[in-house]
Amino acid sequence: MVTVTSPTRHRAATEGASTPPVAGGRRGGTARRWWWFAIPAVALTIVFFALPFLANAVLSFTRWTGFSNTISFNGLDNFISLFRLGILGHATVVTVIYAVISMIAQNVVALSLAKALQNTNRINSVFRSIYFIPVLFSPLAAGYIWAALLDPAGPINQAIGFVIPGFDFPWLGNEVSALIMVGLIDGWKMSGLVTLVYIAGLNSINRSVVEASVLDGAGGWRRFRSIEVPLLAPAFTFNIVVTLIGAFSALDIIFATTKGGPGDATKVLNVAVYSQYGQGLYGTSSALSFMIALLVIVIAIPLIWWLRRREVHA
Repeated sequence: MVTVTSPTRHRAATEGASTPPVAGGRRGGTARRWWWFAIPAVALTIVFFALPFLANAVLSFTRWTGFSNTISFNGLDNFISLFRLGILGHATVVTVIYAVISMIAQNVVALSLAKALQNTNRINSVFRSIYFIPVLFSPLAAGYIWAALLDPAGPINQAIGFVIPGFDFPWLGNEVSALIMVGLIDGWKMSGLVTLVYIAGLNSINRSVVEASVLDGAGGWRRFRSIEVPLLAPAFTFNIVVTLIGAFSALDIIFATTKGGPGDATKVLNVAVYSQYGQGLYGTSSALSFMIALLVIVIAIPLIWWLRRREVHA
């Protein structure tokens, strides 16, 4: 016997069969499954960041040296001792100044290069690659190269000597210029990476907005200041925070150029950490390392909050 089904009943049956169930179990299952992909990242963060950070935080409040086989709790004694010796306060100030110099240098140079290399063509692609090369250098190698260039008898002073005979300024031997120069070296090394972020930000701006400003008679500087800079707010947030925080962990370039000198002019917190550790004072070394983490937290969180608010307004 052949059963004839009406078109209306057949269509209703087909739609009912093809419509997925709206049960919460399916969506809930999908939401639960994606957590499996986060497990490796969470595990790596816990093992290589959270646990070392907590261990260092605990050891910062202990009397731990290479001259004793016991570790005992001593409260804030490590921080008080470092402050009274002038190590903690001085190294913190030097670190902040160094980070600000490096951050400004990276962003000013990178934004200038990004504007010059914004259009994608063969020549600009070559120059983008050239300016990115310093990022690939080892920080130690970059430091040794610049130490040779900035030597009183080095090529930079010799070049200036053609204009000012006998010029032999000790760029890395003067307390003021040494800190400025190591900050600029760090900025030079990393500016290629920051340039790529600004290029991406500039090219993501809606071209119709820029074209409308041209029709309104806005010049190049006016367009940059009034249109591109506000719309680059997300790129500014990323680059400013990353360059500033990255400079707080400076060590290699300073060791290769000044080793913290002259005197203590370039003795940032990481150099002080290395110095304390080399003397077998592991507790105070941990305290200085913990201070770097606190400095990053205290500065980065308000800075990100303020920059993100500017993004909203822009």
